[in-house]
Parts: sequence; C-alpha cells; structure tokens
Amino acid sequence: MYELEMNGQMVPFNFGMSFLREINKRVSAPVDGIQNVKRNIGLRYSVAKLLDGDVEALVEVLDTANMGCDPRITKNTLDKFIDNPDTDIDDVFEKVLGFLKTANATKKIVLDVVDAVEREKAKQEAMDKMKMEAMA
Repeated sequence: MYELEMNGQMVPFNFGMSFLREINKRVSAPVDGIQNVKRNIGLRYSVAKLLDGDVEALVEVLDTANMGCDPRITKNTLDKFIDNPDTDIDDVFEKVLGFLKTANATKKIVLDVVDAVEREKAKQEAMDKMKMEAMA
C-alpha cells in the first residue's frame, strides 16, 4: 500500500493487480497479424502520459489506484488537491511514478516504458545534434 498526504490526511493507494486490470482495460490496441484481437495497454498509455506531465492522467491513475481503499476519495478531492497552490505537482508526479516503478504488478511495464522513452529521447537528441552540425 502506498500513501500520499492530501489536505492533511494520509490517503492510501494500491498499485496491485486490481489496479493493473482496471487501468489496462481503458485503452486497447489491435494485435499485429491477428484479426479481431486486441491487447489492453492502458498502463503503458498512462505511464507515457505521466512522463509527459499530463495532469489529467495523474488524476486518473490516482483515482484508479484508490479504488477499494479506505478512505475512498473522489475526483473532486483529487482535483482540489491538484489545484491547491501548496501542492508540489512535480513531487506528486515523481512519487506516483516511483510507486508504479516499485509495485510488483506494474514495475516491469513501467520500467520498459521509461526505458523506451529514454531511448527515443536519445535518438532525437542525436538527430538534432547532427542537424545542427550540418547547418554549421
């Protein structure tokens, strides 16, 4: 169980199998070469959005991870937490990604996505550098 402090109260989050099943079914993609078969990829999609700093994705992930927890918080509570000027949003993103990187149900997928994003960024930086050198 993971926790974040919201409005002076510790709020629990569970990034286990129930979270994984729920978040995964929200986005699906066709499986290459197999007609009428789709693969649930919601966690991959959500992690990519978190890495991009998407606040709506952050709220969606937290809301899903809080399902079945006590106390159950509302999206309105999450919205107020995000909107609060005292909330360090960068810290919240960092903590949630940290939770996802360490939970048994999610860590493999999350680390794969983070690695893929880092490889793509490195490729893009190398291409940008080559373009700059060619222009000089």
